[in-house]
Amino acid sequence: MKNMLIVLVVSGIFLLGCTNSSAPVEPEPDVSEPNIIEPNNPNEEETKLPEKPEQDNENEDEEANERLTIEEAADQIVKFLHDKDIQSLAEKVHPEKGVRFTPYGYVDENSDQVFLKNEIVERWEDNSVYNWGAFDGTGDPIELTFKEYYDEFVYDVDYIDAEEIAINERLGQGNTLDNSQQVYPEAMIVEYHFPGFEEQYEGMDWRSLRVVMEETNGQWYLVGLIHDEWTI
Repeated sequence: MKNMLIVLVVSGIFLLGCTNSSAPVEPEPDVSEPNIIEPNNPNEEETKLPEKPEQDNENEDEEANERLTIEEAADQIVKFLHDKDIQSLAEKVHPEKGVRFTPYGYVDENSDQVFLKNEIVERWEDNSVYNWGAFDGTGDPIELTFKEYYDEFVYDVDYIDAEEIAINERLGQGNTLDNSQQVYPEAMIVEYHFPGFEEQYEGMDWRSLRVVMEETNGQWYLVGLIHDEWTI
């Protein structure tokens, strides 16, 4: 009986061992370092497409000015004169040559006043008297302030409503020699002309304003204002 009990215990242990050995073994978790893929350029920021710079008003004005025809550019000058917008006029004056003021058709390079771009506004505001040449007929010196000269020899009639306009062609015909093409060989000259105002004068009371423009770097600049009328 004792021997049989021993045999049963040994058999039970054997069977239990077999049962445990057949149970599936759970894999041990992988505790190794994960394989991390670094970016190619870890120290560089993400590349961005360059943004298109915004254009300010000045650049927009320059582009608009580049698209102007000569007549449009001259019309702009006449508009500034009509409005007495001297600040805007100064911005259109040639940056190196300035603007020459001629009281009659003949351009006198010795006596005509030339104002530089940065002088226009200052001389408009002051009361200094300048010698602009000589009056037709009497030969007396034209001694006027800038504003007085403007009223008599720049915008003496409303040229913004001129009856005739021509480019590089003289409309007002008188006794004065027109040497504008010789003085301004690289310029375009736009003439604003009234053939007359009163019938009794039979056209001898005509008036003209010639706006002299030169093109530099694709932009039109004012280099001369020639006033003309019938002379003795």
